[in-house]
Amino acid sequence: MNTSVPVVIDVNGASIAVRQASGSAPGIVWLGGYKSDMLGTKAEALSAWTAGEGHAYLRHDYSGHGESGGDFADGTISKWLAESLAVFRRFSKGKQILVGSSMGAWIALRMVQELRKAGDTGVAGLVLLAPAPDFTVELIEPVLTKAQKRDLSKKGFFEEPSDYSAEPYIYTRALIEDGRANRVMTGPIDTHCPVHILQGLADPDVPSGHVLKLAALLPSDDVTLSLIPDGDHRLSRPEDLDMLKRAVADMVRRVA
Repeated sequence: MNTSVPVVIDVNGASIAVRQASGSAPGIVWLGGYKSDMLGTKAEALSAWTAGEGHAYLRHDYSGHGESGGDFADGTISKWLAESLAVFRRFSKGKQILVGSSMGAWIALRMVQELRKAGDTGVAGLVLLAPAPDFTVELIEPVLTKAQKRDLSKKGFFEEPSDYSAEPYIYTRALIEDGRANRVMTGPIDTHCPVHILQGLADPDVPSGHVLKLAALLPSDDVTLSLIPDGDHRLSRPEDLDMLKRAVADMVRRVA
C-alpha cells in the first residue's frame, strides 16, 4: 500500500488529493469509478506495475472520494471531469494513457473530447475497464421505481444498497440531470487514439450490451474488446489484474 502523503491542490474550491510517480512516457493516468478511491486494488496494482516498468503514474481522488475534500453528494460528472482535467493539465507531460474504471471510463472519454477541443493531443491511448459512460441516462433512469422518482423529486436524491460498501450509494437529481449534458454515446465517438476495453460477462452493474454498444460507436480499426467470461464489475481478481497490466503494456507498446 502506498502510504506517502498526497499532494493537495485546489480545484474550484475543492481540495483534490493527487499522487504522482515520475517516470518515462507514455505516462499512465488512473481514473477511478463511482465512490471508489485511488488506493483501491486496481489502482495499486498499476502503481506497482508502473514503478517496475519505469513509467510515470498519475492518479487522484474526485471530490467527495478518498483523500479529497468535499461532500460526495455534491458531485456531478461535470464537477469530477473539471477536477480530472485540472489534475491532468497540471501534472502530466508528454504522451499519456488514460485508464478508466467504470465511471472513470466516462470521465476519460469526456476528457478526450475536452482536451481535443483545446488542441491538447496528449492522450495517446485509452484502456477502459467495465466502462460505464452515460450510466445515469442509460442504466439508471430507465429502471427508476416510482419510489425513487418520488425521492428524487421531493428529497433531491435516492439511496440504493451497495454490494461494495456498507454505506448505500446516493444518486442525486443534480447528478442525473448533469449526466444528460455529458452524454458520449449519442453517435460515433472519435477518440483519435486506440482503445482497449476489458469487460466481465458476469458484471451485474454494467451489462455487456452496454459495452458492446460503446464498442460499436468507436472506430473499428482502433478498438480492442476483451471479454472475460466469469469477470464481475470489480475486475480485481489476480487474473483480472494480470489482464489489466497486459492491456496497459500492450497499449504502451502501441503508442510509445
